[in-house]
Amino acid sequence: MVQSNKPEVFQVNLSSPGRPSYRSGDKFSGSVLLAADKPCRFAGLTVTAVGVARVKHRGRKRRRQEKEHLNHREDVPLEAQLERDGAGCFLLPAGRTFSFCFSFLLPRGLVSSFKSKLGCVHYCVKATLRRPSQADLQCERDFEVEELLDVNRQDLQAPVYVSTKKALTCMFIPEGQVSISAGVDRMGYCIGEMVHIQAKFENRCSCLVVPKAAICAKHSFIADGHTKTHLKKLTVARGEVIVSGSDVEWQGIALKIPQVKPTLQHCDIIKVEYVLQVYLAIPGRKKVVVELPLVLGNVPSRGKSCTVNGPMGSCCSFLTESPSYGTIGVDTPLLEDCDNEGEEVGLIMRAPASSPALLCNTTVRCLYGNRRLLQDQ
Repeated sequence: MVQSNKPEVFQVNLSSPGRPSYRSGDKFSGSVLLAADKPCRFAGLTVTAVGVARVKHRGRKRRRQEKEHLNHREDVPLEAQLERDGAGCFLLPAGRTFSFCFSFLLPRGLVSSFKSKLGCVHYCVKATLRRPSQADLQCERDFEVEELLDVNRQDLQAPVYVSTKKALTCMFIPEGQVSISAGVDRMGYCIGEMVHIQAKFENRCSCLVVPKAAICAKHSFIADGHTKTHLKKLTVARGEVIVSGSDVEWQGIALKIPQVKPTLQHCDIIKVEYVLQVYLAIPGRKKVVVELPLVLGNVPSRGKSCTVNGPMGSCCSFLTESPSYGTIGVDTPLLEDCDNEGEEVGLIMRAPASSPALLCNTTVRCLYGNRRLLQDQ
């Protein structure tokens, strides 16, 4: 007698299990394996490919948002291998393994896979076994999508330039101003490429300032109209102290693009972006920052990488710090970086040989309080 129970084997296999990822327009194929230790019957077999972006804000008020990017459904033909009973159900005999193939093209406009604590873009293929008078059975298999992002686009090969000025005051007393001008030869890069920075810093205030640059990842998660943004510095360059009344130029300083996820495109609720921050750290003050957008792709530039001509000045020697960050998006929270803003920290300043007016072992007094910046040797 035929019994309506669940099969012993019910799983989804992909035709290329070792394939790391798919993209729009690719052929997606696989099979559903069915085997039973006892005869069973079912009404049909459906395969569904699903891709969804999800955002979940945690806190006192939880907010959720979803955006569908893939929903392909098809019924798998079974007539060639299985017989039907009088009620129109398919009969799965015991002791044999059946493989039912499926194949379709992934549609255009997919979004690359992504995963973090606040949101994800997740893809999977589900097999649904419909059984008469019983609940449906489901099994699924995840797969990755990585869309192509070509950095050879004309808009990504154009140079980028920004500048800013900021007047500093303390207790309504003017202290002068600082300014930053910075640029890069293009906006689009791939992993492992060098970002060559040209920058000019002017210090017309009474404080000592430190020039820095950093490649940052910026993740934004949007749910119910509310946005949470997290920033993480990936690679940092630091110049030497700029004394009052001095100018410094950076020509030739470069930062390497680390191993990170490409820029995420075409997703309304999750944004993965990158910026180059060039800034001046001022003890006890908020830093003065300019941001240059970077687009990280996975189709390398066909042109030669621009090399900035000109020697690096002695004041532009730098340290390169590469935190152990790994691949963005694999359950890694991004935290703010503050550069010790507002802390009472001293800067050790060495008098340049070209500035005889600066004496050794003197104390430079700044107007922002009783803090002292000690000059060593």
